[in-house]
Amino acid sequence: MDIGIVGLPNVGKSTLFNALTRAGAASSNYPFTTIDPNVGVVPVPDRRLDALFDLFKPPKKVPSYIKFVDIAGLVKGASKGEGLGNKFLANIREVDAIVQVVRVFQDPDVVHVLGEIDPIRDIEVIETELMLADMETVDKALEKNQRDLKARTKDAEEKQVRLEKLKSLLADGKPAREAGYTAEEVRDFNLLTTKPVFFVANTSEKPDQAVLDKLRAFIRERGAVLVEISAKIESEIIELPDEEKAVFLKDLGEEYTGLEKMAIAGYKLLDLISFFTAGSEDEVRAWSLRRGLKAPQAAGRIHTDFEKGFIRAEVYSFDDIMKYREEKALREKGLIRSEGKEYVMKDGDICFFKFNV
Repeated sequence: MDIGIVGLPNVGKSTLFNALTRAGAASSNYPFTTIDPNVGVVPVPDRRLDALFDLFKPPKKVPSYIKFVDIAGLVKGASKGEGLGNKFLANIREVDAIVQVVRVFQDPDVVHVLGEIDPIRDIEVIETELMLADMETVDKALEKNQRDLKARTKDAEEKQVRLEKLKSLLADGKPAREAGYTAEEVRDFNLLTTKPVFFVANTSEKPDQAVLDKLRAFIRERGAVLVEISAKIESEIIELPDEEKAVFLKDLGEEYTGLEKMAIAGYKLLDLISFFTAGSEDEVRAWSLRRGLKAPQAAGRIHTDFEKGFIRAEVYSFDDIMKYREEKALREKGLIRSEGKEYVMKDGDICFFKFNV
């Protein structure tokens, strides 16, 4: 699951991403058609995985990961090709979700491209550019669909209704996600504002509280998620040994680093659940899966052959193994279930897949 990090120039996006890629995470080039943005892979904190590792004591513990893609900075007019506009928009089309980084910190040595610090204005600039780009995409799709209507192409009438609704919504200054269509219904249109989004406020040790409070209220009114991070402090935290890091976080009154909070927010935003494989001699591992998917698709996360040749899944819950402490006790109490192809996976399931290829 790829989450694109976007923002205006000089909001600290690069500092944040550099902290992310040094936080014990892998980094690499990610191939796109025009440029190759960097990718930071961040483990998703999950205490259940830690508990399973302590219980089974295998050599390895492997968490789920979220991939963050560092996308070129946006400037006003990006929808018309200003700055790296075309590259910026093309890269956003390739990600599953967006995190917008906005600047709350004050620094006289780092000039804001739009003047004074105003994170709400920055959000509106980014969203306006994305909506303008989507409007152009919808207009082109409507032109093409007119030809399909004349040719009486299948589904052309349904597509026309959806496109007209999307155009009306965008013309009113609202993102396409507010149309209420499923991802499948608008997939062919490849719109930017259908993608889920959360926000990161790049703060400082002593941010302007009035600016921050105003931003919090704005995000809360939208029902969105705001993660508050000081990219500068994050850069310092990641250099510390684990034991000092824990003390530092405790002094700050925090449980997780800002980057871990980003991973958790991204996981929730994409509506992912975790299931686990455990009990083997090699490892315990957390796997991410879209909520609502079934056992064969979960098996396919491990290996495509597992999904193709899926027979059954032996499943038990995290709560049960924590209560009884061993699989033998679960079997005696009938708490290990044999589930078939229609079983919908639940968050916290621990699975052993049977397959035949």
